[in-house]
Amino acid sequence: MKDIRVAITGISASVPDYVLTNDEISRMVDTSDEWITTRVGIKERRILKGKAQGVSVLGTRAVKDLLKKTGTKSEEIDAVVFATTTPDHFFPSSASIVAEENGIKNAFCFDMEAACSGFIFGLEVCDGLIRTGRYKKVILVAGDKMSSVTNYTDRNTCPLFGDAVGAVLMEPTEEEIGVMDAILHTDGVGYAPLQMKAGGSKYPATHETVEKNEHTVHQDGKTVFKYAVTNMADVSAQIMQNNGLTKDDVDWLVPHQANLRIIDATVERTGISYEKVMVNIQKYGNTSAGTIPLCLWEWEPKLKKGDNIILTAFGAGFTWGAVYLKWGYDGDKVQNEKS
Repeated sequence: MKDIRVAITGISASVPDYVLTNDEISRMVDTSDEWITTRVGIKERRILKGKAQGVSVLGTRAVKDLLKKTGTKSEEIDAVVFATTTPDHFFPSSASIVAEENGIKNAFCFDMEAACSGFIFGLEVCDGLIRTGRYKKVILVAGDKMSSVTNYTDRNTCPLFGDAVGAVLMEPTEEEIGVMDAILHTDGVGYAPLQMKAGGSKYPATHETVEKNEHTVHQDGKTVFKYAVTNMADVSAQIMQNNGLTKDDVDWLVPHQANLRIIDATVERTGISYEKVMVNIQKYGNTSAGTIPLCLWEWEPKLKKGDNIILTAFGAGFTWGAVYLKWGYDGDKVQNEKS
């Protein structure tokens, strides 16, 4: 019997309708469209508006579309894993909410958190679940409602983030496609430079934590940038070397969409042509765990079965890594009904 590999057999995503432009942000804080575009490459981002609208709203839409696109019945799903830093609640899990809203009753569901690296960490988790032989169809949901933890009086962070969620169906295969390799890392040196201080068990919510905006993202931008540039670039080059891939062998590079300068450094380190790099940061900003699946969803019609794809991300923790993926199907044959 051939070794079992795990392939992505379908992808979907959901983005909110509301577009928050740089001009609108410049009316909130002392900044400008030129300043934001020059430094991070973002022109606009999507924001989920309305009361009681958690990240599960976007996750539910993405999974509903995914099931429809792939012709999969809800009762066929064995597990739902939601990689997110902004769950609706500490408990129950957002994965369980998404499952319930989509009539998924035969699956076990849980949330996982690896910040902006959530999707690539989630691929490794779901790959492992399926390789046990006990699970045949697993949905990985990844993304965030970053607007819920953004301080819109902080000019350094509020231009960066948007809301979006992607979802992929993962299934076993005996073909040479799917998740081929992964290199994943965590270094606790990232504890202080990038965090949301309050709201957990160490600093529970109080009047003081709310008044100090400690329930929002805080980061030391220079430190985060330095680590992100080095680690994303190095791990991308390493996974290529480990698998004997040259720049010409790679069909697509999909970097986490945090900062255009970080993306540029990764491209330069790998030597991959910019024409083969997925970049949509200008439209969506940093959606944390949602950036990589959002790119794959947008580029789906261009993806061919067997394409060599390098995914790479960096996030709070610090977490970072790269995944070597062979795409599982011809994307131009799929009707892409975008949420």
